[in-house]
Amino acid sequence: MKWGGGGYVTGLVYHPVNASVLYARTDVGGIYRWNASNSTWMPLTDGPGFGGGEARFHDVESLALDPANDQKVYFVAGDTTKGNGNGRLYISSDRGSSWTWVSLPFPVGGNDTARAVGERLKLDPTNPSTMFYGSRTSGLWKSSDAGQTWNRVTGLGSFTLAGDPPPVGIEHLMFDNSGVGGGATTWIMYAAIAPDYANAAGLTSVLYKSVNGGATWTPVPVPSQAAGFYIPHMLRTSDGSFYIVFNKNRGEGAGGPGYLYKFGGTVGNESWNLLNSSTQGGFGGVSVYGAGSGARIALGVTGTWGDYPGKQVVRLSDNDGLAWHEIAAGMPHNAPGDFSGWVDDVEIDPANRDHVMHVFGGGIWETFNASAATPSWSLKVNNLEETATLSLVTPPAGASYKFINSAGDIGTWVNTDLATKPTKGPLNAWSSGNSADLAWSDPQYIAAAGVINNGDGSHVGTGYWSGDGGNSWSTFASLPAGAAAGTEGASNIAVTTRNNVIWAPNDAVPSYTTNSGASWNATNLPALAPISGAPRSYRLAVDRKNPNKVYAYDSGGAWWNQWSDTAHFWASTDGGHTYTERTSFKATSPMVTFFGNTSMAVNPNVEGDVWLADGNAVYHSVDGGGTWTKLSDFSSVWGSNNWPDVQGATVVTLGKAALGSPYSAAVYVVGVINGAWGVYRSDDAGAHWSRFNDDSHQFGGVLHMAGDWNTYGRLYAAGNGRGVLYTN
Repeated sequence: MKWGGGGYVTGLVYHPVNASVLYARTDVGGIYRWNASNSTWMPLTDGPGFGGGEARFHDVESLALDPANDQKVYFVAGDTTKGNGNGRLYISSDRGSSWTWVSLPFPVGGNDTARAVGERLKLDPTNPSTMFYGSRTSGLWKSSDAGQTWNRVTGLGSFTLAGDPPPVGIEHLMFDNSGVGGGATTWIMYAAIAPDYANAAGLTSVLYKSVNGGATWTPVPVPSQAAGFYIPHMLRTSDGSFYIVFNKNRGEGAGGPGYLYKFGGTVGNESWNLLNSSTQGGFGGVSVYGAGSGARIALGVTGTWGDYPGKQVVRLSDNDGLAWHEIAAGMPHNAPGDFSGWVDDVEIDPANRDHVMHVFGGGIWETFNASAATPSWSLKVNNLEETATLSLVTPPAGASYKFINSAGDIGTWVNTDLATKPTKGPLNAWSSGNSADLAWSDPQYIAAAGVINNGDGSHVGTGYWSGDGGNSWSTFASLPAGAAAGTEGASNIAVTTRNNVIWAPNDAVPSYTTNSGASWNATNLPALAPISGAPRSYRLAVDRKNPNKVYAYDSGGAWWNQWSDTAHFWASTDGGHTYTERTSFKATSPMVTFFGNTSMAVNPNVEGDVWLADGNAVYHSVDGGGTWTKLSDFSSVWGSNNWPDVQGATVVTLGKAALGSPYSAAVYVVGVINGAWGVYRSDDAGAHWSRFNDDSHQFGGVLHMAGDWNTYGRLYAAGNGRGVLYTN
């Protein structure tokens, strides 16, 4: 599905010698390389090493290129420092066509706060097999064998920070050397130290210098007004000058004050020269073209929103910081929507000073006429799809739309054309979509549950309905108990017939309405005891053949709840108003796990035909949950933990059956058969399975799927931060 961007690009990296080679790293969607021949981004992390148990390695914290070899690329990935294990270094010798990886001895926070600093991974320009990494929790690390082994650089302290809440740590490092290759070690380098690590390790500055290749370090006094600030970016120009951004606050979109200083300029000259300051917002990215008095500087202003006179988004100077003017705010942009906010990386094309790019919360903007009085900007997001889908649902054959996509940060959308960006949604404001459903006998009626994301960082649950296939929408006149606070992805919704909706907010008793939300009544389903860190909800599904039947599944909440509870399955015969537990499901000993590890699907061609994936196995009932068959094909991959290393079965969906098949629907499952994770299909109700994808198409894990009812073999799937993909 075409969307374009939709997520946070945390860094843009040009090859230091070959400017035709450009990469983008993202916080949840892997990395991309720009293909100038067709003006598209090429996703590079859809294949091996990014499958079922490896989705968190789609969250990229830093990227580095070998200056002596434009084929070699490295990146470091891991989702968070909050207890999920250590990160990985990925290595490619063919510009990302294939990868190997090495486990790192420290955690990585590719989706943690301050994820746009750096780059944290730096290669010695004259000896690229020597590399350093600025970690969040445990200081500076060094490898002398191109990343295969790592040792801590104790000269910057041996303190280890806790990973929760995520610290910033060592932000990045800069070599005082512009040469490329030759094999010699670069002896002089600077390290930017975030205040959290500096304070914990007893360091006296946020900037340190080494003159012996990193063995020992000495503090560099910074300007007094920037003492204790973060250094999100710094760079070195060919004349030996450093341009260093200081910001009081940390993280993406951080407010100011911010300062840009020029540091040094000649050997032994370590004076500071203030070039710019901001109280309107913070400073994020900086890029410099040329050197000396004629240097062009592009500076990103982050933490401000909107477009109005006097607004600052990208500041430009053509005389090394003596004078500045705005080149983004108030300028023509070729697409609607915001372009400000998280402007935490800015890059001037090393081969074209008029080509400037900046990131924001929804992708990348670029201009090719930065020198003009009114530069024009275009989105640079073709084939960069970083939306995060939370729910997919398809209508019956012949409906006016293909599917409904509920996604984080971009809301709920009814898709009618796979080749163009959708336009049918309830909100144009910043919102998230958690769930949607439709009346099977009347698919023009749609109901959706979502979240309004306020500018102050707060979130409020909300819901909508459409009676004309998404052309127009109405907000529910009232909300059921728990819906306003139920902002997590576990919140889900089901539709029986027009005007009749059941809503299960997370951590609340589900309610139903018979009048499109004018009023709500609580069901008799038991309240689910909240579990810290694991939002709970009943997963709801309507029997499409008989909408009086509604099914509710409780996965137990979290793996650590398995000693006090089990999973439960409930069924209703009065349109989802009252439910009776089917205890036979509990007797099969289903896995107790997170809501997001589970799925339920109902065959619209046969009453009472229910499929369920519990995170470990696949279950099938042909009598509305009265009895169950547990399929033996799927099983989790276990390690030494109390939870699986790779979940055995997380998603099940149904679609149009193959012509002449013995079962009335094609069944698709995301899971593990014989130790191999993938998407599997069965045409005979689970008697036989074949793998539907291959190792080159793993997409960081497949989190949601929906089968098409018009075309056999068409499947819509949401990768990890990779938008919605489809195949025939």
